[in-house]
Amino acid sequence: MEKATFGGGCFWGVEAAFRRVKGVVSTSVGYMGGHFENPCYLDVAARITGHAEVAQVEYDPCVLSYDELLTVFWQIHDPTSLNRQGADRGEQYRSVIFYHTPEQEATARSSKQQLQVSGRYEKPVVTEIKPASTYWLASEEHQQYLEKKEGG
Repeated sequence: MEKATFGGGCFWGVEAAFRRVKGVVSTSVGYMGGHFENPCYLDVAARITGHAEVAQVEYDPCVLSYDELLTVFWQIHDPTSLNRQGADRGEQYRSVIFYHTPEQEATARSSKQQLQVSGRYEKPVVTEIKPASTYWLASEEHQQYLEKKEGG
């Protein structure tokens, strides 16, 4: 199994989109890319930590490629919107790919460049591509939140 980590707005929706992809074994939501130890949801929402809300995906590379995950990522949010997705505003909602290997970095950079020149967007693609750092798991109430909400 391999890991991939993506931020593209509220982590609930990002996680829900990846959970539906064949080859994804598990998902979780949390925070990455900040400067604050062990942040909680309220810390991140207060914009004092520098973290992005992210979904971390564990996937089977024999079934699903990292490039295919990137295709999903580009489709589920607006990568030209800086620190905003829909009504959600703030750096915690930034578009970001946290890579775990040099191969993921190369694939992500190539994919971003292809998207930029595709003509799909008039504005520049502002998605950050950064090395994965400490992943802080969000509390249980945030895990698979949309599935829980729909089921209850």
